[in-house]
Amino acid sequence: MTPLRSWWTRVLKFLFPRETDTWLAVLRVGLGLQVAVYALFLRSDWHYLFASSGKGLVGREIGEAITSFESPLIPRLGWLIALGRSVNLSEETVLSISWACLLSAACFLMLGLFCRPAAIIAWFLHLCVAESGGLVAYGADNFMTTALFFLMLSPLPDRYSFDRWVVRTKPKNPQLLGFWRRVLQVHLCFVYFIGGLAKCLGSGWWNGSNLWHSLIRPPFSLVSPEILVRFKYALPVLGITICLLEVSYPIFIWLKKTRRVWLICILAMHATIGLMMGLYLFALVMIVMNLAAFGISYTNGGAGDFNEE
Repeated sequence: MTPLRSWWTRVLKFLFPRETDTWLAVLRVGLGLQVAVYALFLRSDWHYLFASSGKGLVGREIGEAITSFESPLIPRLGWLIALGRSVNLSEETVLSISWACLLSAACFLMLGLFCRPAAIIAWFLHLCVAESGGLVAYGADNFMTTALFFLMLSPLPDRYSFDRWVVRTKPKNPQLLGFWRRVLQVHLCFVYFIGGLAKCLGSGWWNGSNLWHSLIRPPFSLVSPEILVRFKYALPVLGITICLLEVSYPIFIWLKKTRRVWLICILAMHATIGLMMGLYLFALVMIVMNLAAFGISYTNGGAGDFNEE
């Protein structure tokens, strides 16, 4: 075998490993739970956040105007409200229907009923909400939209869904399942490496000042400042640890001997962020994506391990 052919074979083996759909079930159920919690968290403030000027917090039009500068093709709640007005539905009614549809799509995803339509509806409605509420959105919304996009395109349904039991569809191509899992894995590697590199370039993470400012800034100041002062010497150590964990993620998460350690550390980092800063949605979506990408064992004896060739 020529070196070029050998290299191409290794590339194809990496991009299209044989996989089961267990990881897809984890992603589907986890994102269904994520979207359900997201909708329930916003239930009491839904109209307050996304109503038009004079009725809401800052007015939906401001966020949508900012979005329209980026691209007029990005979906937003204004589209749905305009459509509702064409059939004599009020803004309040359209917003209520949108919330109910988002929660219903989440429940269907968790149960595995109408997986593909539920994933498409959840992605579309969440994108509309995130873009219309751009002034109050944060990183969790970006990762939710991305994860739902992956789920929408993935080879649904999985074997654990009600769709598979009812429709009795044929098992999906193992290599196709492996390809979509690989896309998710590579995406996470880029996210952590770029985020870790950005942290390493500044001094705030090396001396702990960034952690200090993050933990004392409302509304994320769940930990008492007295406790932070008492453990102030641990902040630089934690900051450096986070930098090293993230920037080395694309290396050690692939190696079989270090994957479990790195995965546990990353999950613990996100769980700690969620508990100490109240960023529960951000922590949950990152935990779900990591578990789906690297938390399920490979079925082909380690096709994803660089050190097992």
